[in-house]
Amino acid sequence: MPIEMQRREEQDRSIVGRFEMRRRLPDPALDGIVSDICGYRETAAGHFRNVEYASLTVPLVISFAEPFAIGLGRTPGDNDRFASFAAGLFAGPVMIESFGAACCIQVNFTPLGARRFFRLPMSELTDSMVVLDDVLGAEGTALRERLGNASDWASRFDLAETFVTARLERAAETPLEIAWAYDRIIASGGRVRISSIAEKLGWSRKHLAGSFSNAIGIGPKTLSRIVRFNRALGLSRRQTADWADIAADCGYADQAHMVREFRDLAGDAPTALSVR
Repeated sequence: MPIEMQRREEQDRSIVGRFEMRRRLPDPALDGIVSDICGYRETAAGHFRNVEYASLTVPLVISFAEPFAIGLGRTPGDNDRFASFAAGLFAGPVMIESFGAACCIQVNFTPLGARRFFRLPMSELTDSMVVLDDVLGAEGTALRERLGNASDWASRFDLAETFVTARLERAAETPLEIAWAYDRIIASGGRVRISSIAEKLGWSRKHLAGSFSNAIGIGPKTLSRIVRFNRALGLSRRQTADWADIAADCGYADQAHMVREFRDLAGDAPTALSVR
């Protein structure tokens, strides 16, 4: 998302005759909890395909029309249909297909923000899509109805922000140790040694991994892999790619190691992803 985009300003990325897409940065009160909110509606018949690479986004999707076909690490099958759901972190590519009649709003949570909002161990969402009723119950059903009845995207964004803010008022705070360890991994670009984090906390690596699984759904080692991958991908798109330099800068053992990680986390080679 462009860095010049202002709070509560809506960004239009629609393509006439295919789909409309609007995004909004949330209120500053949701910093560190919600990264953005997206509204999406398809306006023409067709078969749309998209691949999302491993990321640190935990989406809540609320649909008002046809479901999406979603496959984790594979092409979705006939039974892989999801409308309103929450999805946990997944260390691999996600294949998404739609068929010209999708319409939804998506609230994108940070990993730590998702734990507070959903109020359940994030390991229950890891590598899966969980239907709206199972994560938010009657509250989610009522929210879906209000969003579906809203007259425009701005109203829907306002409703979604209000709902998230109200739910967070009753949420437990993230343990300081987890927040500190998470920030250390992010700030280091995934290069900090997990053993050093555990040592500074006075925890065993097993206890650290279990606490991370509860808080964000994956262990610190997997988190570091996703952070390194996204940093390498970003570097490749901002400069003429010298893959050996990028591999070294991002903490990979060598270029071959980076290539393996790209294939695991994105389903393709670095050279193919850098031009997309």
